[in-house]
Amino acid sequence: MMTRWALLASSSILGAAEAPSSSATPATTRRALLLFSTSPLTLAAVAAAAQPSSTPYSQSRTLQLGLDNNGKIRTCPSTNPGCVCTNPTVGASSSVASPLIIPDATSAETAAQSLRQAIMKTQKNVVFKVDQQTPHGHYIQAEVDGGFGRDVMEYLVRKDAGVVAYRCIATKVTFIYPFTTAIGDSRGQEQRVDAVAQELGWYAPDISSSIDFDDVST
Repeated sequence: MMTRWALLASSSILGAAEAPSSSATPATTRRALLLFSTSPLTLAAVAAAAQPSSTPYSQSRTLQLGLDNNGKIRTCPSTNPGCVCTNPTVGASSSVASPLIIPDATSAETAAQSLRQAIMKTQKNVVFKVDQQTPHGHYIQAEVDGGFGRDVMEYLVRKDAGVVAYRCIATKVTFIYPFTTAIGDSRGQEQRVDAVAQELGWYAPDISSSIDFDDVST
């Protein structure tokens, strides 16, 4: 009953509330039969056709920030070139960066404070969006000037693991028609995180070392 009601409602919207008469042409009859079809597969096909297609451009319009459901720094999306992250990204190993090692004598509070100061000193027009303690560590999210607009720098201070995980990502990317590959800030994000690391003076191991990335990609 619900299927037939939905079809009748659809027919009224399309301006075809009446079934075809005996004098209708074959083409008209076929259209009417399709309209009044009670097949669930027909309804599913119509619903699917009404959904907007997913493209790299549409995907890039949604920027997910903050920790993921596992309390880790998010990976770099494939539609955001130049993004740098300590959380390995499948199919985009070039975006993987080395975590920062917190000195043994440095407390979690001091590490977070030093990180804030390093960001302020090395970046332009810094705006801290999030700066809070979470069950997974101290999370800092800062918006800074990037190469083509604004970038977001995210850091998670994990004193229990002895590391700081991070991600630097552009808030907007550019697509040039008709190409579907985004244009990024080349090495801009990498240079920004390197500047913060150099200001801190903390050790960052080589990415090919034997560090357990289950802990590093927090």
